[in-house]
Amino acid sequence: MAAILCTLMLIIFSDSFAGTFSLGVGINYGQIANNLPSPSRVSTLLESLNISRVKLYDADPNVLTAFANTNIEFIIGLGNEYLQKMQDPQQAQIWIQQKVQPYISQTRITCITIGNEILGGSDPQLPFYLYPAMKAMYQALVNLGLNSQVYVTTAHSLQILKTSFPPSSGAFRDDLIQYIQPILGFHAQTNSPFLINAYPYFAYKSDPKNVAIEYLLFEPNVGSVDPVTNLKYDNMLYAQIDAVYSGIKALGHSDVQVRISETGWPSKGDVDEPGASVQNVGIYNRNLLQRMQQGQGTPAHPSQQIDIYVFALFNENLKPGPTSERNYGLYYPDGTPVYNLGVQGYLPSIDYSSSVKNTLCMYRLLVLLLGSSILFA
Repeated sequence: MAAILCTLMLIIFSDSFAGTFSLGVGINYGQIANNLPSPSRVSTLLESLNISRVKLYDADPNVLTAFANTNIEFIIGLGNEYLQKMQDPQQAQIWIQQKVQPYISQTRITCITIGNEILGGSDPQLPFYLYPAMKAMYQALVNLGLNSQVYVTTAHSLQILKTSFPPSSGAFRDDLIQYIQPILGFHAQTNSPFLINAYPYFAYKSDPKNVAIEYLLFEPNVGSVDPVTNLKYDNMLYAQIDAVYSGIKALGHSDVQVRISETGWPSKGDVDEPGASVQNVGIYNRNLLQRMQQGQGTPAHPSQQIDIYVFALFNENLKPGPTSERNYGLYYPDGTPVYNLGVQGYLPSIDYSSSVKNTLCMYRLLVLLLGSSILFA
């Protein structure tokens, strides 16, 4: 009875308050770690944060099962190592039958990313496999009657650009156009977005003396003006997005939407990683979330609301590379916030049962009733 009453009250209150208490962005749920909480506990945490969109880098059945009946949308991923195999339509269909069909009736799988940062990456063979694998995967969805529920795309790093400033002159690398052109045609045909992983932090890391950190953190600054369009940019992320739009337009497309599949800021770094701090990541993500909740577009595309997945949910202790790579999380693995994001989350100490579900329900109701003053510190 308590659970039913709580659910009814949440339905009454949530419609008017959900926009206020939702983070307004998706979250990347990486799992390159050996100390993360179980997926069922993570499910409770994300529900308490009102996060409704999650991006995975694989199709982990434990995660998809744990999030059944939660109404959270999932982007699942096909690893780079499978691209060559997935050019075969039969193999692509088997993958869909094994990784998607068993879960989609209860878990909202809405997208499959085919590889991650293939173009401009270290493996010169993978770009040849990318578009054929995307086509084969989409055709498998068509064959199985799932293409209206699930779209296919891939995520790119900004290494695909040869020119990023001014944004109106954004252009893709000449050596990658042969791969990007058919992918853009695919997106236009299937009405799927062009995903980019954009990290303004990298610009500061590479040239801290000449890059104003305020411009990267959405803090007050003099900004920059595109001399061609005379549009003013008060942050680098929006300039990067418009540079990608310009590159797409230069290849003859104005019918493909750009979305941000990753962006974030590290809370810790090595001695040669300036700006990686708890203070700066808090500023970056709080300011970013405020802008997303305002429904902002970029200067060149003001009516197109920006769509973003923040990187990442947890610090991942087994990620290779510099210290920063292991410190992009909103949370430590024990559920402690890395910094004050301005929202309250709840990670249960054990896998949740019906009693914990009831506790979570009452917690969310309490948050709704307290009012919007707790959202931002």
